[in-house]
Amino acid sequence: MTLKNILYSFIALISGILILVYLDESTLFLSALLLSVLVFKTTKSDFDKIVGTWFALSVAPAFGVSIDTVIHLENGFLTQAILSFILFIAFYTYKPSIIGRLYKSSKANIGILVSAIISGFAAGILSSLTWQSYLKFLSF
Repeated sequence: MTLKNILYSFIALISGILILVYLDESTLFLSALLLSVLVFKTTKSDFDKIVGTWFALSVAPAFGVSIDTVIHLENGFLTQAILSFILFIAFYTYKPSIIGRLYKSSKANIGILVSAIISGFAAGILSSLTWQSYLKFLSF
């Protein structure tokens, strides 16, 4: 993954966190859907990283998190957001399993976009599972 791609993903992380804090997770999910339609209609494949990152962040539970409590690690919001970002970068870079097959069989722009979306959902689900496992088994 190039520095430009990581920069796009980092901008998506910051903007996604702001949308989650000031609006809610359904707004971020719908924004990611709208952006994915716009990316599909154009040939701008650079924005697929933003779509994937937003989908990863929309899976993490963010309701009820105010701007004052974002930096507190015990609520898990920031931990899950950063973990979702790191996992998305890993899934998007290495393209395991179905992600790689979709990316390679790209017809126009759809394969690249769908692989980014699946990478985002996989990253979000895995970060949520990791946080819930931590809460269940490691915290007392």
